[in-house]
Amino acid sequence: MRLGEVERLRGELAEFVADVFGSVPRRDQRRWGECYLRGLMLDGRRKSIQPMAERLPDGNMQALQQFVNQSPWDPLPVRRRIAERLCEAIRPEVWVVDDVSFPKCGTASVGVARQYCGAVGKRANCQVAVSVHAATDTASCPLNWQLYLPREWTDEPDRCRKAGVPQGTGHQEKWRLALGLLDVLAEWELKAPVVVADAGYGVSTPFRLALGERGLAYVLALTGKEVAHPEQAEPHRPAYGGLGPPTLPRYRTPPRALSQHAAQIATDTFVEVTWRQGSKGWMTSRFAVLTVRPAGKQSLAAAQEAGGGHYRWDGVLPAYTVLVEWPAGQEAPTGYWISNLPATTPIADLVRWAKMRWRIEHDYRELKHGLGLDHFEGRTWRGWHHHVTLVTAAQAFLTLRRLDPKAHPPA
Repeated sequence: MRLGEVERLRGELAEFVADVFGSVPRRDQRRWGECYLRGLMLDGRRKSIQPMAERLPDGNMQALQQFVNQSPWDPLPVRRRIAERLCEAIRPEVWVVDDVSFPKCGTASVGVARQYCGAVGKRANCQVAVSVHAATDTASCPLNWQLYLPREWTDEPDRCRKAGVPQGTGHQEKWRLALGLLDVLAEWELKAPVVVADAGYGVSTPFRLALGERGLAYVLALTGKEVAHPEQAEPHRPAYGGLGPPTLPRYRTPPRALSQHAAQIATDTFVEVTWRQGSKGWMTSRFAVLTVRPAGKQSLAAAQEAGGGHYRWDGVLPAYTVLVEWPAGQEAPTGYWISNLPATTPIADLVRWAKMRWRIEHDYRELKHGLGLDHFEGRTWRGWHHHVTLVTAAQAFLTLRRLDPKAHPPA
């Protein structure tokens, strides 16, 4: 936005800041929060503190630095109020779990390491954060964030201390961080309608099981390499020979990859589904639903535990719904999603939820290119979490304005 446009919004922005930053105790802190949001929304190539302060008529680099990097205000209550307002306004159909990378130079910025960086499509020096977004086909916004700490950080307490990482913060896999974010949102009394995520999370059996234990419905992408038995397969218990421990039940045939199961689906089983309108017209493809019994080592161990233990388990693996996409003209299926929803769920709903992850690409485009999500130049844990909270607040304000018919009356 140009300076004049941002200045015209100062009244609305002040009301928004008074609401979502109501937990911030000091008036001067709220003032610099409002100033920072205006800086993020202003046009400009860099959205780090110094260039923003130079562009703002009331900008003060030292005050903004203090507010973001040293001031001890808690970002979680701010995120909670943002999440409450956005969930009420958007009425999301799904919550999207994802992670995003921030390319970085050097080694001092909290969490930075050489790891896979989605922003450049290869291993690179970067930070990685896990996020949860509320989404429909027409609107979306992040609800919560957590920075990922590689083991090389948590194995060096002095390094963590210098970056201000809270004591007791250890390494956690990204899927565990995602569960933690979902648990926090549940504590805020926000309920996920359906959780969706890419295969980076979908292939994690513990993640899927934990979602189910929390009573959360999900539609998660898979790669097609995951092995499973067909729904109708039944375990066989060989006759006991009289020596040693009891013979355990087992399936007569080895499990097969999902891609092999999908290849055997009758062609006329696939139905054409249209899920949304894109820039080049309506998005349409062919889909089928099948029921399988995932059979990897982790699935087997979880089923045994749920069945009372190694020798008491009846050998039956739980059945799950799998959505398969096989576009016309393709030689093989191109997409797989697993769900704990019943196979009787309308296929149009499964497809819409599975495909709704695309919406958060709009979030990242606006958050990064428009609002400077990855422009933060500080190095501390506190500063990073303050910055992403402020960027989230800026996007939430713009999203609420886009959804408000009073702000955009029909022509």
